[in-house]
Amino acid sequence: MSARLHAALGLLAACTPLSVHAAAPAAGGGSIAADVLAVLIPLVLVMAVLVAVLYYARRRYRLTGAGAALSVVQILPVGPRERVVVVRTRNDRYLAVGVGAQALSLIAELDPLDVALDPPSSSIGTASAAPSSGTSGRNG
Repeated sequence: MSARLHAALGLLAACTPLSVHAAAPAAGGGSIAADVLAVLIPLVLVMAVLVAVLYYARRRYRLTGAGAALSVVQILPVGPRERVVVVRTRNDRYLAVGVGAQALSLIAELDPLDVALDPPSSSIGTASAAPSSGTSGRNG
């Protein structure tokens, strides 16, 4: 086991006697401050353990927040194991990256105006209402 896991288990073991004392009924004449402390100390320790676990998970599994250096905007599968991925950098540059089974390659740097984060809702209706030029269908 790792040292962090031992530290977390030790902290959890240290909380156990406090919670047992908090659950035991007062023999008499106990002050309210002692009762509040008996509840708050285990609560604070449990919250500290949760924060430590979240910090460890974030670092271990590379969970990132909104301030990440790169973020994936869109993924387009082009084969069974190949994809085109649009990535946004921290300074609002957009990159098209080809992702394959064995390699990554930069396809192009995209203009931010070309990347539609929210596609317009009227484009579907407009495209279907436009008259087609030439023959329609196979037999036409």
